[in-house]
Amino acid sequence: MIKKRDPRRTPLMQNRSPLGLILTLLLLLFCDGAGHAARITDYLVIRQPVSDQAGRELLAIRSFNSDGMARLLVVDPATLLSYDLPACSTSLRVESDDPAVAPTPLARALQRYNSAPYRLQNGGAIRAETEVDGFFLTVDLCPSKRPFERGMFDAAGALGKGFPVPVAVAVSGLWLESHPEEVSYLKGEIAAGRLAVTWVNHSRNHHYDSKAPLERNFLLAPGTDHLNEMIELEQQLLALGLVPSPFFRFPGLVSDPAILTSLRELSLIPIGSDAWLAKGETPRPGSFILVHGNGNEPKGVSLLMPILKEKDLRLLPLPAAFGS
Repeated sequence: MIKKRDPRRTPLMQNRSPLGLILTLLLLLFCDGAGHAARITDYLVIRQPVSDQAGRELLAIRSFNSDGMARLLVVDPATLLSYDLPACSTSLRVESDDPAVAPTPLARALQRYNSAPYRLQNGGAIRAETEVDGFFLTVDLCPSKRPFERGMFDAAGALGKGFPVPVAVAVSGLWLESHPEEVSYLKGEIAAGRLAVTWVNHSRNHHYDSKAPLERNFLLAPGTDHLNEMIELEQQLLALGLVPSPFFRFPGLVSDPAILTSLRELSLIPIGSDAWLAKGETPRPGSFILVHGNGNEPKGVSLLMPILKEKDLRLLPLPAAFGS
């Protein structure tokens, strides 16, 4: 069992009207987890086929307690969508084969993108597996003290015209801890139906040394416990009421065979990019566009903004990149 750090409390979005204050007090009194970060304990990595109350066949990949209630983090192997469900709302399924090798999009992706040939940088999936009419916007939130790129998220949300716009946000734990107001903003955009966020694991600490070579940097830095880096970030998201996806983006896009093996054991799919805008890469249909929303790479955001204004632009949810 892996111990977790205590999650920081995240303030509710402020509403200064009398009605808003009353509603906030009601949420604090009656809504489980609405006014505080949940306490996540007994966090375990599992691989168990389950069914929910609607009869969907799912794969439970984590078990844990949230404020004392037994819950499961599950993934739909067909759609790659993830859910945080009460354990009592699921039932076990008995399967003769390992669900990780079953003929599902999840199993195929875990096998394909966590296996050789290995690349030091930009390993894993970098674009859609099949031809698609659209792009996949991925936004990295590495640790940073610079201003949050709220205008970029506002511009993305405005594309929906009444429908939530899909964005994959690769978030680090240190960014979550140091930006509670920005987290509240993103949660508000989701609640308002402007954004549909796929939360991609980007590690807890996202270590970086500007003087170290890639082979000894990011998750490859000596002494780094990459398993805890991944697991602790998941717990931080769940404590905030956010559901981790089955996707992982390597800090610096740097990895090695050992980390890829660990990802497969954790049922996580590595996500790279073929269109890192700040590096001059041009997106084309099916591309995983990479920009930073933490203020660290304004060039990428500047290049993205005109793209977000294109008349026929279509953004797609990250799970749709992996076929059916």
